[in-house]
Amino acid sequence: MTTPMPPGGADPAPTVVIWRSGLLAGSETFVRNQGLALPRWQPRFLGATRVDSPLAAETDMIAYPDGGRDRQAFLRLRLTGESPRLRRLLAGLRPSVVHAHFGNDGWLISRTAEQLGVPLVVTVHGYDVTRQPHAPGLRGVRYRRNLRQVFDRAALVLAVSGFIRDRAIAAGADPGRVRVHHTGVPVPAEVPDVPKRWDVAFVGRFVEKKGVDDLVEALGALADRRPRVLLIGSGPLEWPIRERAAALGLDATFLGAQEPSAVARHLAESRIFVSPSKTAADGDAEGLPTTILEAASLGLPTVSTYHSGIPEAVLPGRTGLLGPEGDRAVLAGNIRQLLVDDGLRTRLGSAARRHVAEHFDLHRQTRLLEQLYESVAAGRPVQPPDRTRLPA
Repeated sequence: MTTPMPPGGADPAPTVVIWRSGLLAGSETFVRNQGLALPRWQPRFLGATRVDSPLAAETDMIAYPDGGRDRQAFLRLRLTGESPRLRRLLAGLRPSVVHAHFGNDGWLISRTAEQLGVPLVVTVHGYDVTRQPHAPGLRGVRYRRNLRQVFDRAALVLAVSGFIRDRAIAAGADPGRVRVHHTGVPVPAEVPDVPKRWDVAFVGRFVEKKGVDDLVEALGALADRRPRVLLIGSGPLEWPIRERAAALGLDATFLGAQEPSAVARHLAESRIFVSPSKTAADGDAEGLPTTILEAASLGLPTVSTYHSGIPEAVLPGRTGLLGPEGDRAVLAGNIRQLLVDDGLRTRLGSAARRHVAEHFDLHRQTRLLEQLYESVAAGRPVQPPDRTRLPA
């Protein structure tokens, strides 16, 4: 591959290889959006296997397409962290930096990056430093060993929230090499002026930590109002949740997984966003749900919980309402408060949009990310967050 030469004979744009072993699950828009928003660096997406989802792209480079020999080669990588094929592919891309998402995926490519002398950046998002390090038996022993190795090999560890930063450090990351970096979301220039079809919107995987069971029960307590509810997503709990919503007589529409453009359209048609996250029984926790940021960028206030990095995105009483994890009565009360008070809902939604534009805008955050790439590529120490500045 030849890196394109910018006009005027300037130096070619540096390349960052963005690694995700399964490229790319439909719920991981944050990975694709962040790479494509880089203004000066050229992203190349590299994965072990291709995921059949709306986020898959023909330009993705896949190390192990379907086939018996490919499966054996991928198994070798998972067992040993070594892969001659991956080393050849990565060397051919000539990256200045490798950026891996999730700690377990970081380990898969960490040895190869080290062999090629390419600095590694790893973003930890949630379960990779909350649930998986506490897995029982040999599986847990192996994961903890791998996580410590990737932390030792990485030039920089990025955490999506302060909570996840602390969990990464507890799992063995060097505090001097861990930085909080909010991934960010696109912020539209204006909020679409469309009729509101939905009173309450939820977007996320139907898994325990998303708290969708708490949401359904809380909505059942609002029978006197019978809000119109939209639920977007899929997962192992989807059908039990559907059945419970029907038993409660909710006015609920389930759309399953949707493409990002459809999600944005439906959010714009909603009054409030609800994200009742909680720590799952196995310890799985959120990092900072990007769906909250996406909803806020469209002027929606969020009802959520004091969980993980959520209070960094939802300022209680200013951009949304928060309650304890799993407290269905408080959740119902907060939803009711925003449904009955149009003025409060409008004020919080406007403030939420301003907060996201100032602190979570994708383009601002990727410019900051490029500064981190440049420091890592040059072998310079990464400055503390309060000393990182945007270019003039």
